[in-house]
Amino acid sequence: MQLPESFINEMNDFFSRYKYVPREGFYESFDKEPLKGIRFSRSKITSGEQEKALLSDMNEDITPVSWCSGGYYVNNEPGGKDPLYHAGVYYPQEPSAMLPAQVMAAKPGEIVLDLCAAPGGKACRLGEDMRGQGILVANEISFERSKALLRNIERSGIKGCVILNETPENIASRLPLFFDKILIDAPCSGEGMFRRDPGAPKSYMNYGPKVCVPLQESILEAADKCLKEGGSIVYSTCTFCVNEDENQIKRFIERHSEYHVKAHPEIEGVTHAGEDSILPGSMRIWPHLSEGDGHFCVHIVKGAEKDLKSADDYLIKSEVKIKDKNVEACMAMLDEVLSDKGREDLLNGEFISHGTGVFQMTFDEKLFKGLKVVKTGLYVGDIKPLKSGKKVFEPSNSIALALDRTEVRDDSYLGLSRDDDRLNKYLRGETISILPDDGLKTSGTIIVGIGSFPLGFAKINGQTAKNMYPKAWRLI
Repeated sequence: MQLPESFINEMNDFFSRYKYVPREGFYESFDKEPLKGIRFSRSKITSGEQEKALLSDMNEDITPVSWCSGGYYVNNEPGGKDPLYHAGVYYPQEPSAMLPAQVMAAKPGEIVLDLCAAPGGKACRLGEDMRGQGILVANEISFERSKALLRNIERSGIKGCVILNETPENIASRLPLFFDKILIDAPCSGEGMFRRDPGAPKSYMNYGPKVCVPLQESILEAADKCLKEGGSIVYSTCTFCVNEDENQIKRFIERHSEYHVKAHPEIEGVTHAGEDSILPGSMRIWPHLSEGDGHFCVHIVKGAEKDLKSADDYLIKSEVKIKDKNVEACMAMLDEVLSDKGREDLLNGEFISHGTGVFQMTFDEKLFKGLKVVKTGLYVGDIKPLKSGKKVFEPSNSIALALDRTEVRDDSYLGLSRDDDRLNKYLRGETISILPDDGLKTSGTIIVGIGSFPLGFAKINGQTAKNMYPKAWRLI
């Protein structure tokens, strides 16, 4: 690979100054094939044995990513046409990018902000760790990129989430000292992406450290204004540039002396910065020393670390409230498919309608008044007019993906194996046949899945089921 001369000069200077990282093999690593990875959903997969069985089903070796629980290297290009991908069972992710959310270790009951969230891999992991018990705010400043973020949040079945399309400064102004934890996967000059993205070297030349350093600094300052005392920030980049990484954080701590670095020696496979380094306690993934692309990550804490779990102050704990006919229609549809466990798990908080859409809110949406909201709460569905003039409730596919198999009635769930030709027919949007051995009811709404993992809805009528899988998500 032809590397930019300025990058080579910068790295030669680094290796000359800092002897704790060997130079040998670094430049050669850019000629190697980029690594591919997947991260299994922690809300859908419950054990390592289940992960291994699914990898075998996908014809993949069992090669874990050492710094991410649930992360694996894969040989084949993941996603696209795989039904498990459509069911949100795994997220295709470059292995190095799995590190920051692992370090953040979000917990149920916390208020967490992913400040630069698109396309959503890290936000999904945060939401999975929170188990729908808290408030996750996933922000993306680019509206176009926020669409991909929305799709991935919905596909992963993340609950208790609001997606914003805002500047960090506006969030800080509207929600000062609000968050327990903040993840910043900062925009950077991107040298770590050179072997993965052919356009990365050109982008580096046009938008290098001179552009990125002040932008990162402003993002960190906004994050500080949002963060509670005792809370923490995980800051990461995919650059090797010291000025965007270690020195960026050193300057931040000089301006905010209450912060300190929290080391993570328990994380394996990465290079931990020792006392002889630029920023002790920080971590790097070097492509010639680890099985991943270039990545920097550091965990900083504001004052004495506390177990905050502040979401309780804002959560709606009452039983479901029915306020209008749209919500009544929604409830009638859910009653068709939910098991007793599903009703107990899902029918809490507040169901509200905006126009024809119905949303389940577990927190007060007024918290985000004055901010550009792309999505808030769990989108349940819409009231749709029929040609006859009647109106029916059409469920959103995101509600199916947010359900566990145990939350669906046995007579309302059609679990298809990978070798059942009805599975791909369903994903293509075609009508599928219903067999006597399927054990389903003869009419009404059902959920179709791959094995025990829900995919979406269908409308059964005797021996056929009308497809309700969203057109935008279908296989071509």
